[in-house]
Parts: sequence; C-alpha cells; structure tokens
Amino acid sequence: MDVKSAFLNGFIEEEVYVRQPPGFESARFLDQVYKLRKALYGLKQAPRAWYARLKSFLLKSGFVMGSVGKTLFLLSRGGDTLIVQIYVDDIIFGGSSHTLVSSFAEQMSREFEMSLMGELQFFLGLQIKQGPKGTFVYQAKYTRDILKKFEMGDSKPMTTPMSTDTALDADKDGEAMDQKEFRGMIGSLLYLTATRPDIQFAVCLCARYQASPRTSHRQAVKRIFRYLKFTPELGLWYSSGSSLSLGGFSDADHAGCRIDRKSTSGTCQLLGTSLVSWSSRKQASVSLSTTEAEYIATAGCCSQLLWMKATLSDFGLRFGKIPLLMDSTSAISVAKDPILHSKTKHIDVRFHFLRDHYEKGDIDLVHVASENQLADIFTKPIEFGAFVRLRGELGVLQVEGVDNALIKGEIESQWTGLIALLV
Repeated sequence: MDVKSAFLNGFIEEEVYVRQPPGFESARFLDQVYKLRKALYGLKQAPRAWYARLKSFLLKSGFVMGSVGKTLFLLSRGGDTLIVQIYVDDIIFGGSSHTLVSSFAEQMSREFEMSLMGELQFFLGLQIKQGPKGTFVYQAKYTRDILKKFEMGDSKPMTTPMSTDTALDADKDGEAMDQKEFRGMIGSLLYLTATRPDIQFAVCLCARYQASPRTSHRQAVKRIFRYLKFTPELGLWYSSGSSLSLGGFSDADHAGCRIDRKSTSGTCQLLGTSLVSWSSRKQASVSLSTTEAEYIATAGCCSQLLWMKATLSDFGLRFGKIPLLMDSTSAISVAKDPILHSKTKHIDVRFHFLRDHYEKGDIDLVHVASENQLADIFTKPIEFGAFVRLRGELGVLQVEGVDNALIKGEIESQWTGLIALLV
C-alpha cells in the first residue's frame, strides 16, 4: 500500500510562513506571506507531521503501537491479528483474517488517497516471493543492474567474495584511484548486503579504505563483483515451518586489522532457522587477547538479542533463556565466573552487562565447535568448501530453488543440526 502525496496529509503545529510562489502572487497583498496549515514537500517538519497524522488515525482505529518499534502497529479483534508496518509513505500489512485485512484497506482508502499494490512482491528494491513453504527475499535485478553499471557484467566469475590470503592495508605506495568511483561501488554493495550476508565481511573490509582508495582496494572490490556474477540469484529463505526459538552466534577475529590491530566482531541472530540480523564490525578498541575480543563481540550479540526479544514481545512471543553460541570457552568463563573479575579490569565497563544478563537468566552462553560457528563467515575470508556450507546454513539460497525439491526437503535436513543447537 502506497500513500499518494503523503507529506501533504500532515498538519503542522508550529507557525510556518512561506512567501507567495512565483506566478501566484496576490495583486492586493504583494507584501504578505502565507501561513501554512498543512505540511509541504521540502518542509523539514513534513515527515514528522505525516507520521503524527497517521499514528493518530491508527490509534483511534484501535491499533496498539509497538513498544520498541514505533512504526509497528497491531490490531487484535476476536482471535485474529492485523500487523501494520510503516516506512514513510509505504505500508506493509497482513493478518490472520482476510476480512480484517480487507476492512483495513478500505478504511485507509477512505481516510487517505491510496494505491493498493496487491501482494507484496517488491519493497525498497527487494524482490519477494511468497509461497506455502515460506518466503524468499532477494535482489537479483539490483545485482544485475550494478554489475552492468560498473561494467562487470562480462567479468570472470569467482566462487568466493574474497581470497583466504587477502590482507588489505592502507597500501600508501599503491596507485591512487578515483575516490568517487570507489565510494559508488562500496555504496552499491552495502545496499546489497540487506539480502546477501555472504558478502558482508568482504564489503565492510573494503569500506574501511574509502578515504584513500588504492588499486589494490579496487581489485578486492572487483573480486566481490565477480563473485556476484557467479551467484546473482542468491537470497534469503524464510521457511514457514521454522520454529520460533531465538538464538545467536558470536565470533571474533583477534587483531585482524593490519593498520591498527583492532579485532573484527561477527554476529548473527536467528529465529528458528531464519536469519534475522547479522553484523561484521571492527571493534572500537584494541583487544589484548583473543578472549577479550570474543567477549566484546558476544556483548554486542547479547545486546541485539535482547532488543529482538523486546520487539518480538509485541507479537505475543515470550522467551526464556536465549542460547548465545560461541566457540571460546575462555570468554564463556569470563562471563560466568565472578572469580575472574580481577583479570578483566581493563575491559570497558559497558561490555560487562553480558555477565549481568547471564546471571539474570536472560541468555545462556553455550559453547559450539568452531566448524559449526555460523558467525565465522562475518569475521574473515573462508575457503570455498566451508564458505558454501556456512552460507547454506544461514539460509542464503538460489532463487530458482524456491519451487523445487531442494526447498521441500533437503534444506530442512541440512538445518537439523542448527535447530538442535538453538532449541
């Protein structure tokens, strides 16, 4: 659902005056201005005024606003539920009752001038395929567009986004390249990471050198494009049969950055077998040990899990101890054992909330073997066999596989071990 001229619907509370537009000046009041009653495009108050108008209408209609996400609204009527998610002037909605959904569409059309787009197929550049077995989200068209834009459509395909022996640094002696072109390539790839967690680490690593890009950095980015040429149809699969168990994986690459020796945190959070969020980020401070790097990464993963837990509570989902899987027994010991407090005094206080939430029973720190650590893909380049396995376990699949036997049976068996870890 799309709202036509959305910002023109908002009422503004501040006093705002505009001069008479050229060609529409009043002959009697040439020296006067107009006082606005409603918002106009270009007015800085316009987005806020539109949201206030829409929120007021939905709340009066019986909706309840999400406690965490303020753009989420829910309506319960009888045993049915209607969910509405707002993104500026685009509205996604769905519910357990066809009658409730139709009633909402009619109600919105009476209040605002709307365009009903039908079943969700495209949203903010994302392509969506829905079926009885689940939902597939991908960006195949966008991938082909950026390959064409940067003249990589005829390039030689590569099986991984980054070689395992790649070690990027500032390369001050290397040949400088056009900063605008490099930033354009990085920006295009960053948007693609919305459905391609398999390129997250490689893109974030290359993005660190946007201030002074060199030829070596451009070659690393071109390698990512060549990988996309090999896998243009990959996307995220969300199975309708997935359990509603919440869990996360956390890993770190100690002192991975060759410039400042800071570590890289890699985390991912799943709802059942469905990948919901992921991150690959260089840590803000230098870690003195692998244990400290893992501990800091796990604290970030814990924070994201707690946010997801609060968000999902709006949908009526309740969770006990959330499993947080990591492959460092020493980092787990730091979080669990108060005797080790004296050895962690140098770690910033803000990371110790991990220990607090473990003691409260919000999360459960669980050791996982390194070969089963899904977050490993977000911390460093991985050889082809392990890369493909981890990519599949994260739910990154081929778009044409949605309708074939792979989705119907083989993927479920592939995820059996993952489900056992998270339940």
